[in-house]
Amino acid sequence: MKPAPFEYVRPASLTEACALLGADEDARVIAGGQTLVPMLAMRLARPTRLIDILRLPELAGIREENGTIVVGATTRQALAERDSVIRASVPLLAQVLPWVGHPPTRNRGTIGGSIANADPSAEIPLAAVTLGAEILLATAQGERLVQADDFFIGAMLTTLGQGECIRAIRFPVWPHKRIGVGFLEISARRSDFAFVASAAQVGLDDEDRCIEIALGVGGVADRPLRLDVSSLKGTKLDSASVSDAVHAASLELDASSDLHASAAYRRRVAVTLGIRALEQARVNAAVKSMAGAR
Repeated sequence: MKPAPFEYVRPASLTEACALLGADEDARVIAGGQTLVPMLAMRLARPTRLIDILRLPELAGIREENGTIVVGATTRQALAERDSVIRASVPLLAQVLPWVGHPPTRNRGTIGGSIANADPSAEIPLAAVTLGAEILLATAQGERLVQADDFFIGAMLTTLGQGECIRAIRFPVWPHKRIGVGFLEISARRSDFAFVASAAQVGLDDEDRCIEIALGVGGVADRPLRLDVSSLKGTKLDSASVSDAVHAASLELDASSDLHASAAYRRRVAVTLGIRALEQARVNAAVKSMAGAR
């Protein structure tokens, strides 16, 4: 099939792009196009107008700003995957990026595009929710910030309003010296959509006690979820404590069921992967500490 007819527009500024979006509720933004173009070809999406924001300088780049790493919406996933700032300051994002699609799609796909698409199985939204990132939205009138946990409201649904465009994502930088990350997912094939995924980041003190912790799961519900395992702060993340905390945090999971996996399966696997991701993160922090000591 071929796409239904549409008008193609390349705005000169972000303000112009937002104005175009605000004037036409059937307009769509395109940047990397790795999801939208196949949807156009199958006529699952029929926009009246495509607004190409890829070359807008306001949306590009990776920078440090006030204790955060700001990733521009049109930053290529492959670029972020190799970026030394992200590897050093947002290690969980660096950990999940190799699992996003395939190398050719990461070469064109953008960080903001994955966030805007809001697939509940996607790795980048999971990292954003797990770390408590903020989504910076641009409008014709200015900007507003939305917590990642509030931005995703359902499968392929966000709080983006008409006339709004993702400008950047702000990832918090943990100040701790000993930070470890873990990530696991189950899918039919590598780089397919995950049935269940789990991402974890921990900070340890000099006595191997947990001083900061974050755990999230994706693919389980209609959006990525951050689990409350704050009870593990102050512990050495021993197996029994981790298992108890993850089981307790998963009790209220409203899991989805589809042709790929049942809700019961997703709940069970979410617990298993959550425990393993935290163990990965603890070991990762310890290994980094020993490497630094040498």
